[in-house]
Amino acid sequence: MDRTIKVILRPLRRFAIQKPNASLLLFAAMIIAMVLANSPWADRYHLLLAFPIDLHVGQFNFFAHHGEPMSMLAFVNDALMAVFFFVIGLEIKQEVLIGELSSLRKALLPVIAACGGMVVPVLCYLLVCGTAPEVSGAAIPMATDIAFALAVLGLLGKRVPLSMRIFLTALAVVDDIGGIIIIALFYSGSIAFEPLLLSLVILGALYAGGKFRIHNQLFFYVGGFIVWLLFMESGVHPTIAGVLVAFTVPARPVVKLDSFTEEMTGYLGMLDYSEVKQSRKAEVLTSKQIQVLNNIQTLADRTISPLQAIADRLHPWVNYVILPLFAFVNAGVTFGDIRPQTLMNVPLAVFLGLFVGKTLGIFSFSYLFACTPLASMPAGMSKRNLLGVSMLGGIGFTVALFIANLSFDAMTLDGAILLNEAKLGVFAGSFVSGLAGYLVLRRVLPKVS
Repeated sequence: MDRTIKVILRPLRRFAIQKPNASLLLFAAMIIAMVLANSPWADRYHLLLAFPIDLHVGQFNFFAHHGEPMSMLAFVNDALMAVFFFVIGLEIKQEVLIGELSSLRKALLPVIAACGGMVVPVLCYLLVCGTAPEVSGAAIPMATDIAFALAVLGLLGKRVPLSMRIFLTALAVVDDIGGIIIIALFYSGSIAFEPLLLSLVILGALYAGGKFRIHNQLFFYVGGFIVWLLFMESGVHPTIAGVLVAFTVPARPVVKLDSFTEEMTGYLGMLDYSEVKQSRKAEVLTSKQIQVLNNIQTLADRTISPLQAIADRLHPWVNYVILPLFAFVNAGVTFGDIRPQTLMNVPLAVFLGLFVGKTLGIFSFSYLFACTPLASMPAGMSKRNLLGVSMLGGIGFTVALFIANLSFDAMTLDGAILLNEAKLGVFAGSFVSGLAGYLVLRRVLPKVS
């Protein structure tokens, strides 16, 4: 099975090695969706979103919800995005265990900054839209899209201090945790406790398996898929399953690196080059050499923790397939239905939340907390470049669109209109936040000779 997975992944890995810019790919998918939604092909675009996904084994459809096949839109948002949140969960676990959230002192400033970046945007939204049904979108401007934010920061090259990248990354990780909690608490349906309890049993088995040194990746893939199916039945949003399964994946390898070095030295000593049969057209190894090389490969695999191995394997899928596909199916804003008076409703609320709320919340909470004895501004960061980073926090593309889809029911006429307006606010707020943050940082960061 592992070899089959490697064969499937090989073309994608070649693509990833070339390192096309994932943010540009995401942006291109968004533009294509917007063009299609406002073109003569708009009906075909929406038919594609409604296309049913059928994967039957006997009478069982793996991608069904309440007995009906998932549409393409639901498949991307409920199934593929569970993989995205699974990878997010792996990154959060790594940060908590050994990264910028591994100690209270390291975590305090980005945690406080993220709290400001979640609370103030909601308040800004509620100032404009405080009544039903618009109020259900209050969580939309809470999110920061770390991929886009770091991409904008990357445009400034070596002028950006490492501490700033670390601060923004840790901030976005805490932001993701907040978004996951909000989705779990406020965007789940009525709860069916039997499948939920069964999913908790499976999660316990996955956790126990990791503790008992079951490091086979297929064990976590299959267990995670079962948990996802049970969450679908339970009414809890299925993307939460991805995060919870990620927390069960072991972060400790079977073989430590120092032991690997010792064993590798022994294996290399067993490879006798004089025994190789070769010509200009071929080279034939002995069975002993093949066995030694297979042992080396197994040893190398066991030296990488399942957490890092799975994250490394899934990152190309997430960056170059899932997120662009998510943008394509969700970014189809229809401009023909937008009126000047509607811009002052949900679009303005989301825009203010992202651009004003994120900037004000992150900057004020961070700066005030850094003035206390509990924390200090990271080396290389000042009040002026903190302002620029705070603006970049307003780039809320991916998760903001995801929460918008959960906030407004696109199956109803009013919900579809509000969702369209929310998407417009996300695009405008994210674009202005990114542009303003870039211009501020370009001005205040020291030049590199």
